[in-house]
Amino acid sequence: MEIAFDKNKDGLVPAIIQDHTTKNVLMLGYMNEDAFKKTKETGKVTFYSRSKKRIWQKGEESGNYLKLVAIEIDCDNDTLLISVNPVGPTCHKGSDTCWNKKNDQNFGFLTQLETIISDRKEHSSNEKSYVSSLFKSGINKIAQKVGEEAVETVIEAMDNNDKLFLEESADLLFHYLILLQAKGLKLCDVAYILQSRHSTK
Repeated sequence: MEIAFDKNKDGLVPAIIQDHTTKNVLMLGYMNEDAFKKTKETGKVTFYSRSKKRIWQKGEESGNYLKLVAIEIDCDNDTLLISVNPVGPTCHKGSDTCWNKKNDQNFGFLTQLETIISDRKEHSSNEKSYVSSLFKSGINKIAQKVGEEAVETVIEAMDNNDKLFLEESADLLFHYLILLQAKGLKLCDVAYILQSRHSTK
C-alpha cells in the first residue's frame, strides 16, 4: 500500500474511521507515516494530533480503543478508510460518533419500517392502524399471522409466479418484524446471532 504522505506539506493524510459491523462513520483523524506504522504494529488505531504535535493512540487515556480490522486507500492514494471494532464510545465527549449519532446498525428501509412499527406499538389503541390492532390482539395473534404468511410463501415458492412469491415474502417479513417487536426485539438482534455464527466458522 503506497500512501502519498508527501502530498501535503505537513505529511498528514485524512483517515476516515468506519465501524466494521454497522458501517457508520465514527470520526475523522489524521495520520503521518509513524502513526500509520504504529497502527499496523499494534492493531489499535493511532493518529497524529495536530494540537498535541505528537502521535497518539485513540483510547490511550479513556480506554476507548479502535481495534483495527482493515485499511483501504482511495484512488489518489491520499485518504484512508479504516474499518474498526470500537471499544466504547468514539467521541471524546462520550457519544458513539463525533457527529453525536448512535452507532446503531442500519438496514435501510427495513430500519425505517421498524421505527413505524414501534410507533404503532406505542399507540396500539389506534383502531385505524392494522399494525396497532395486531399488537392489541396480543402475541398469539401475531405469531399466528407469521405462520400463515410463512405457509403462503412456501406455497408460492413452489409455483412459477415470482411476483406473487415476492409479495408473500414481503408479507412474511413484515409480520416477522412485528413479531420481533412484540417480543421486545429487533432485526439487529437476529443479525447479531447470524454474525456470531458466521465468525465461528
